Amino acid sequence: MLPEIGEAGQERLQKTRVLIVGVGGLGSPVALYLTAAGVGCLGLVDDDMVSMSNLQRQVLYTEAEVGAPKVECARRRLSTLNSMTRIETYPTRLTAENAESIIANYDLVVDGCDNAATRYLIDEVCARQGKPYVYGSIAAFEGQVSVFNYRGGPRYSDLYPRPEVIPPAQPGGVIGSIPGVIGSIQATEAIKIIVGCGEVLSGKLYLVDLLSLRHDIIEI
Repeated sequence: MLPEIGEAGQERLQKTRVLIVGVGGLGSPVALYLTAAGVGCLGLVDDDMVSMSNLQRQVLYTEAEVGAPKVECARRRLSTLNSMTRIETYPTRLTAENAESIIANYDLVVDGCDNAATRYLIDEVCARQGKPYVYGSIAAFEGQVSVFNYRGGPRYSDLYPRPEVIPPAQPGGVIGSIPGVIGSIQATEAIKIIVGCGEVLSGKLYLVDLLSLRHDIIEI
């Protein structure tokens, strides 16, 4: 019913393969909305188990699944949402050893991870393979989204130049709704890239603060 998408756009969604790296707070809404939109194939990369303390933001999972592998629980849930979407699972971390071969199987990558080292790895491999990279990041009540390596546009390393030593991720609290907001925007950016509609967040960084409801778009 949306003229910007139409039947042709729906067919493009059905033919597209999307890789989601990290199926936690951000990856949960991304996976749900891309599956519901009719993306033909989703790849899910995550080596973690479902944890009780994460359920407030990882809405793919239930208390009954605590201790089970995330990717398998996600596959079961997503298959009940849309049986036409093929779900491919990788119960592993994305590493320098496997990133090239995994990403090569997909048309674009959506970032649901929580550490800079993995983001730089995605950035490097997507640049080499010419794949768009939909970035999202959250902390406390804030979040940001951008699209990198889109038609020759800026990369993650252009926004955040890679340091000689990447500090380890520091755990911190986050309100459960912020990954829902950011993940939904990431899913929308992926859909726009696939169907070719709207203005993609390439060369721009979207910022939002849910405490004040302030948001902004800055040029990269």
